[in-house]
Amino acid sequence: MQAEQKAGVAQPSEWPSDWMRAILGALTLRALEHGPSYGYAIIADLEANGMGAVKGGTLYPLLTRYESAGLVGVEWRPGEAGPGRKYFSLTALGRSELERMR
Repeated sequence: MQAEQKAGVAQPSEWPSDWMRAILGALTLRALEHGPSYGYAIIADLEANGMGAVKGGTLYPLLTRYESAGLVGVEWRPGEAGPGRKYFSLTALGRSELERMR
């Protein structure tokens, strides 16, 4: 796996898909640890923390599964300069799962 330099930290140019599947769930829960967020901001957080480019087609099905499992709650909020956004937040069960994963 080749690495690129970004802000002084070696970044993988592309994570193997099995690695991505293995860690993405935990990192997504961690991205919500400090409060509600929406999909694009979660993707930006994952990228800023070394996951590379995560596609919406990868993240949104995961968030839907987490919603069905009771790990995240969903709330629609009006957009400031455009359409509304779907915000995701950790539930008590989601916080417990995040702690278990650590």
